[in-house]
Amino acid sequence: MITRYALFEGKVRAGEEEAFRNAVLETVLPKWKQFPGALDVRVSFAQLRDEGAPEYPMILAINYPDMAAVENALASPVRAESRAATEAVLARFFEGRVHHHVTHANEFPL
Repeated sequence: MITRYALFEGKVRAGEEEAFRNAVLETVLPKWKQFPGALDVRVSFAQLRDEGAPEYPMILAINYPDMAAVENALASPVRAESRAATEAVLARFFEGRVHHHVTHANEFPL
């Protein structure tokens, strides 16, 4: 399985954390769920971090069966729609940068 992560490094404006989370879940998550070939979408909102660790208020993970599916999703019209929705939410609530990482995921059930 391939996982494409979006790491949101920075800060949500003070006092806007709940509004940020709601905006992501209501306006952006539906777009992310439309990526062709996506197996599942995980949106993680920060709770705690080690002292001195960089701040990641949100991490997005979308799983795909293979790299061809990732490439197809990134070439789809949904990507432009999701990017526009994401940028609108970020402009309102977020100060920082977003970077992406693609991994070959391994899961080991307990």
